[in-house]
Amino acid sequence: MRIAVICANGKEGKLIVKEAIERGLDVTAIVRGENKSEAKQVLQKNLFELTSSDLEDFDVVIDAFGAWTPETLPQHSSSLKHLCDLVSGKDIRLLIVGGAGSLYVDSEHTTQVMDTPTFPDIFKPLASNMGKALNELRTRKDVKWTYISPAGDFQADGIRTGKYILGGEELTLNSKGESIISYADYAIAMIDEAVKGDHIQQRISVVSE
Repeated sequence: MRIAVICANGKEGKLIVKEAIERGLDVTAIVRGENKSEAKQVLQKNLFELTSSDLEDFDVVIDAFGAWTPETLPQHSSSLKHLCDLVSGKDIRLLIVGGAGSLYVDSEHTTQVMDTPTFPDIFKPLASNMGKALNELRTRKDVKWTYISPAGDFQADGIRTGKYILGGEELTLNSKGESIISYADYAIAMIDEAVKGDHIQQRISVVSE
């Protein structure tokens, strides 16, 4: 299995690369600048400059792109559209590092986490832009995509426990009533999905046990 990790220099991207390498998978880091991940195979190229030929030899493409400033937030949609267009109609799976704000808090799927009164205002622009990108992704019947939302408390420096609970469209709590997961445990879930491919054209979510 050949895996490409886009934005492999990011905190989550580096851990996804590390997890894949430790499992003996064939991993290529796609980065804009100097490679800072553990990958030995590197494609140095901006995401928006990637072509279909750049990705054609991979079985799985993992999109770890993130944008945080007001002017770049719309790139969550534009970058995902670009990647979808590159793998459209092909047997290449596209896995996306998603957000938690678009998870639902009710069984009717009418209220999302970002709509709740306690959701911090500072994160609403990010959550709404990521939610918009997910809604657009759902229309892509021509792409073998999987969108993986982390828990609400997504901890960059959290420990790697090696365990997680797999959820779906709704915010899932662990046995302690928490919605929390480390970047390292999220990377495990991402590579598990990359290997198994159990949730094509679905959004799933993960939370620490």
